[in-house]
Amino acid sequence: MNQFLSKAPSPARRKHLLAGLGMLALAAAPAFSQTAGYPQHPIQLIVPYQAGGGADVMARAFSKAAAKVMPQGIVIVNKPGAAGVIGWQEVIRAKPDGYKVALTTVELTFLHYLGLAKFDQSALRPVAKLNADPAVVVVRSDSPYASIEDFLAQARKPDANIQIGNAGQGSMWHMASAALAEKGKATFNYIPYQGGAPALLGLLGGHIDAVIASAPEVIPYVNSGKLKALGVMSEQRIKGLENTPTLRERNMDLVLGTWRGLAVPKDTPESVVQVLREAAEKSMRDPELWEVMEKQFFTTDTYEDAPAFVASMDKESAELKVIAGSIALRP
Repeated sequence: MNQFLSKAPSPARRKHLLAGLGMLALAAAPAFSQTAGYPQHPIQLIVPYQAGGGADVMARAFSKAAAKVMPQGIVIVNKPGAAGVIGWQEVIRAKPDGYKVALTTVELTFLHYLGLAKFDQSALRPVAKLNADPAVVVVRSDSPYASIEDFLAQARKPDANIQIGNAGQGSMWHMASAALAEKGKATFNYIPYQGGAPALLGLLGGHIDAVIASAPEVIPYVNSGKLKALGVMSEQRIKGLENTPTLRERNMDLVLGTWRGLAVPKDTPESVVQVLREAAEKSMRDPELWEVMEKQFFTTDTYEDAPAFVASMDKESAELKVIAGSIALRP
């Protein structure tokens, strides 16, 4: 399924990746031009989650870099709710002129399987995938659980009442929690929040027992000693959590996570989409953006231009359909 970076790229690897992105731009997009008159004023980037979560942080870092390419600027507008549905519906229904862009995540590919959305990824026109990150299981630092095995053992007890927070009913972190319950033969009470950041605050406040969220969202809390990570849902161990095992190391074949991308209304003209594609590619090669992403533990070599992004979403949607069909998500 998702492939995640296991360590930060070396200087030589970073130079190679940036050069590769430059070649991608030449092959996939025309020379950047605003002769068609677009954009003439700031673009709204609709983030369908609360401020402070991984999607929001990525969006704001991207918009800062994009301002160097598109001087008109990109304005972040948070529209949280319904695991992303509220924000995406606004863009789906928007005028297809390129002035309202959606920050998309993996939920777009499977919410319709759960009956939580009337649309899938085909309702929007993809521009680019910015990055991807794996899921991490975290508990408070004063938690009695020293390992994922300890945590699951407690969750198997009939009267355990383990409460695990997520970014909303039907979110990827809800899906990941249910997948963990199935693989670990455990039972959780799922507590929905309006994003990863509020869920983590709920955990820090002692209102819930655990959270599954993206690596960039949890690593700062782990590094500060406020939370401890029990397992990572990735192929290999990751930067920032080098001492945390993958679930595969614990004999649970779970590789799940999220990505952040850009999309526009389906009928947006090709000329506008091409401008956005090139702007996204140029922005994602910005050295200052890479520094921010590396500092905050976002992966930096998972960018995909529109055609590759479409293919990977379709593949992932098919894989997640199997998980959604075998797992009963409940509040």
